[in-house]
Amino acid sequence: MTQNKPKLLIIEDDPGLQKQLRWSLDAYDVVVAGDRETALAQIRRHEPAVVTMDLGLPPDPDGSTEGLATLEQILALAPDTRVIVLTGNQDHSNAVKAIGMGAYDFHQKPCEPDVLKLVIERAFFLYNLQMENRRMQQSQADSPMAGVISRDAGMLKLCRNIEKVAPTSASVMLLGESGTGKEVLARALHALSPRSKERFMAINCAAIPENLLESELFGYEKGAFTGAAKQTKGKVELAHGGTFFLDEVGDLPMALQAKLLRFLQERVIERIGGHEEIPVDVRIVCATHQKLKELCATGRFREDLYYRLSEIVVTIPPLRARHGDAALLAHHFKNKFCAQESRSTLHFAPDAIAAIEGYDWPGNVREMENCIKRAVIMADGNTIVADDLGLPEGDKPADEPLNLRQVRDEAEYMAIVKALARVDGNIVKASEMLGISRPTMYDLMNRHGIKSAA
Repeated sequence: MTQNKPKLLIIEDDPGLQKQLRWSLDAYDVVVAGDRETALAQIRRHEPAVVTMDLGLPPDPDGSTEGLATLEQILALAPDTRVIVLTGNQDHSNAVKAIGMGAYDFHQKPCEPDVLKLVIERAFFLYNLQMENRRMQQSQADSPMAGVISRDAGMLKLCRNIEKVAPTSASVMLLGESGTGKEVLARALHALSPRSKERFMAINCAAIPENLLESELFGYEKGAFTGAAKQTKGKVELAHGGTFFLDEVGDLPMALQAKLLRFLQERVIERIGGHEEIPVDVRIVCATHQKLKELCATGRFREDLYYRLSEIVVTIPPLRARHGDAALLAHHFKNKFCAQESRSTLHFAPDAIAAIEGYDWPGNVREMENCIKRAVIMADGNTIVADDLGLPEGDKPADEPLNLRQVRDEAEYMAIVKALARVDGNIVKASEMLGISRPTMYDLMNRHGIKSAA
């Protein structure tokens, strides 16, 4: 009969109160514990979503030291557990201390059964909501676009365009500053395309010496040059049937630009030292942080090659132009590195969020990732402060005002995305920050096309 009931742990050393709580909370599968050791054993065995606990536990039944120590160990063992602290009328300060340590809520003794039931019911509801949200995020983690984290309207539109272009055979040019995520989008293009089961090959034209780049791209025959001991296929040929990603294509030497153009026109290659034309079916995706049209004008990049490569051009905005995304990404990387470095959950101090939002991030998302990783490692206690980030202060110029309606809509949109980013997507907290009700918040989000989860 109890197998379908939610598991509830009651930590209480008074046998009479144990019995009373078990009787009044018969909607749950109740397990009890009277001391710290038993409580931790029950946590390990049953993994309850919700716990009620008295702070006065033996050997300190009249104090709170044992109860607070138990609370700390429970949250370290099962950080998602909702712990409801039961306290006496004169023990308000310890209840507040417990909340500061991570307890979900507190309820005063003597307990009012109906009120306690509501508190427990809400705790279970929020726990289940968090688990469902986590499952959804996990299912989305396998999505090709999972690497793109944004609430910015321009970035979300860019992602939709990637989804439209991916199933086609068009060559795609990804333009954007260093660190904006060009390779992430290139891999998404491949994963969303009919070629997803074939290979994705990438080469960085700026990272390979010019005298080796041709053999890397097109391969060579045995004996083609000193040291060519065997026939070797190039990256283009190895990507047959799949996608070939040319990163930093603006650094491609002129001689190789001509050979790449011939391949794009004829769809055949010749290995160095070979005379056989080898047909290769591959989709070309390229990226650069340089302005290729200016390179074409100065004769450093072939104009005919540019037009071959840029059937579809996708310009990735820098992080400083993505409204609200700096704080959003900071929360994402903070959670990622806390888990990776086995640190307890950290929080950003207000001055840290202000520093993150005020900095221009010339290195974009890559710089942000490195900065937050360093802060997670270096932070003292459970709070990341501005000094942990090591960022210079920056002032952003105000936008030019437009007409009144545009100014209002722009300000409203930016206020919502910034509030959501600062509180890591929590609708309730964002509503409180903005001084509006939750229904109003949802209405405004729908009006501006802002999704509740990124």
